[in-house]
Amino acid sequence: MNAISQHAMHTRPIPSSGQALPVVGCGTYLGFDAGGSKADRAPLGGVLENLFAHGGSVIDSSPMYGRAEGVVGDLLTAGNWHDRAFVATKVWTQGREAGIDQMRRSMELLQRKRIDLMQIHNLVDWRTHLATLRAWKSEGLITYVGVTHYTSSAYPELESVLRAEKLDFVQLNYSLDDRKAEERLLPLAADRGIAVLVNRPLGVGKLVHSLQRKPMPAWAPAMGCTGWAQILLKFVLAHPAVTCVIPGTGQPEHMKEDCLAGTGPFLDQKLCNQLRAFWDSTGR
Repeated sequence: MNAISQHAMHTRPIPSSGQALPVVGCGTYLGFDAGGSKADRAPLGGVLENLFAHGGSVIDSSPMYGRAEGVVGDLLTAGNWHDRAFVATKVWTQGREAGIDQMRRSMELLQRKRIDLMQIHNLVDWRTHLATLRAWKSEGLITYVGVTHYTSSAYPELESVLRAEKLDFVQLNYSLDDRKAEERLLPLAADRGIAVLVNRPLGVGKLVHSLQRKPMPAWAPAMGCTGWAQILLKFVLAHPAVTCVIPGTGQPEHMKEDCLAGTGPFLDQKLCNQLRAFWDSTGR
């Protein structure tokens, strides 16, 4: 057992409730859009097993992720893991009735009587769905309400929604190579008491690919980092507004490595600034 695995994963409170949430979860985009064979499903069962074994709980999905919701539901039931999972999914359609039908279908696929977090995906018809989500929250069908977006061009609209509406969560992109959320959205979420799920904390392709060819900082071992992915996750988690990162993976070993980024010391601002300067000077 290495030194870092002896530490429990950190948690951070959901501001609206105080519930402690482990800081590393699992995104299911692409990786969990799998077939029904044992060969297809076995690695994904290993991903969830490692997530739970290393202290994680958050699993984020969406109807737009192909077969992911159904795969997650099957694996949670097969592993008897429902009580260990914080399940988040999304509504992604136009119209009240279509939204209700889609969310009911998600509950069936996920094999849950209650969804921990329901999010309005990319703000699609958000006014309509927000009314439904609030009603479902009062009825106990969902625990938390949130909104998402993954493109910085939509951040002005996302900012206006966060300012105007009482929400439990926002999901957005934030990584060393995509720091737009630092400017206004992360401080706003902190001010408004909104939990933040970070999508794509490892960037999109170029970031990890570029860094794998570069030596890690000399301080990496002292921070418990054995690879660049852990450094990048710790960079995101260093922001106090971030509640949980949800890197996507279909590989059990990657899930284990990602979870370990949620243990041990966090990076201070000096180290984060070094990473910003390093990427800005060499990574683009």
